[in-house]
Parts: sequence; structure tokens; C-alpha cells
Amino acid sequence: MPVRVREATACVATYLVRADAARAVIAYSGLDITEVVPGRAACTLTFIQYTDSDLGSYGEFGVSFLVRPPGAARVRGSGGALAGLSDVRRVGTGAFVHWLPVDQAFTMEAGRGIWGFPKELADIDLRLDSPYKRCVLRRDGRLVLDLLVKPGMPVPVRRTAAPFDAYTDLGGVIRRTPWSMSPRGVRARPGGALIRLGNHPIAKELSELGLPKHALMTATVTRMSMTIGEAVQA
Repeated sequence: MPVRVREATACVATYLVRADAARAVIAYSGLDITEVVPGRAACTLTFIQYTDSDLGSYGEFGVSFLVRPPGAARVRGSGGALAGLSDVRRVGTGAFVHWLPVDQAFTMEAGRGIWGFPKELADIDLRLDSPYKRCVLRRDGRLVLDLLVKPGMPVPVRRTAAPFDAYTDLGGVIRRTPWSMSPRGVRARPGGALIRLGNHPIAKELSELGLPKHALMTATVTRMSMTIGEAVQA
């Protein structure tokens, strides 16, 4: 520890979804959704090609939600978007990793055993060489989704992004893992995603969240390094 990723390419699509629907999806964890806007939660779909890491070279897809740290009191009431952002600043937030399929067995076993990441083997077809980035994901021979991310405008970012916490629930144990990254070649835009859902149970979950719909924002990262710390029970 820590485990290091020296080179990766990432694509992200974030959606605003109903907070009550998101809570239903992750109810098994006992964690509470962060309402980035009152009544709305952030659901992020991510696909990454790891080309050089301590766990080898592999493709990965992730479904995650912003959540409140365990034990943080939930504030109820109105106040609009500023109230939601104020609450985030007051108690903080983290990313709950709901599903994390990968295409290599070693990283699946390491991710589950070291951090409790909910990794599963899947068929992940990443097409990253063209301006439009695409991920076609199948699990158990069934299409989960076909996600296309359109290019955005270059945006300046800090060389080392602020660290954040990733939360997981595997076998009923909640773990918190500190995570930091250094992104380069970042492009972002409002919207910018096209998604087609298949007939897999995860696709059904995403449809219950309201997808396919207009993405809040998308981003691509041409080159990224990461440091993944040691998991602790939350």
C-alpha cells in the first residue's frame, strides 16, 4: 500500500436522478444519498482503461453515487440548490461504488480482497481511439449498456485533484478507501452522452433511476495517475 496507477484513460457521465430512487438502489448499504440539489442525487457512470498499474492492464466500468459520510446527520427542508451545496460543504461527501465490473480476473480478486470493491468479471469493449469515446458492456452474455461520450472543451484542472473517499459494501461490511488522482488532458461539457440500455438487471436499475436521459455533464481524461490507499471499516 498504496496501490498506484501510473497511466489510465477515463470517461465519465454524471446524471441527476431522483434521490428516492437512488436511495432504493443502495438501500442494502445503509448509507444515505447526498442530495446535491434537494430531491436529486448524482449518479456517475465511468469507464476506464488502465494501461499501467500495480494490478496490471485492464478495462473497468463503474456505477457510483455521491453519499453522505456514515453518521452524518441529514438536513431536511427546502432552500433550493444552494441549501444542498451548503450541506455538502458542511458534512462532506464520498463516492459509493455500487457496481464495478472489470475484464481481468486478477484485478477482480485483488479489488474484492484488498478493498471490498464490488468487482465482477464482464465483457467490456472500450473504444477510446476516436474523438467519440464508447463503452459496450455485457455481463452473462446480456447487454448492460452501450454508452457514448462526446468530446468537450479543454478545461484547466489542478495537477493533483483533491483526495476523496470511496465507500463500498461487500458482504455487509462498509469500507472507506482514500483515493487521489492526477488528471491531464481533461475535456468537459454539459450533456454529451448517448446511452442505450440492454436487458441485464443492472440496466433495469438504471432505467428505474430515469435513464436514458440527458446527462448533467460528461468529461474525458486523456492521461491519469491514481493512488489508492488502504481500506478501513467505516
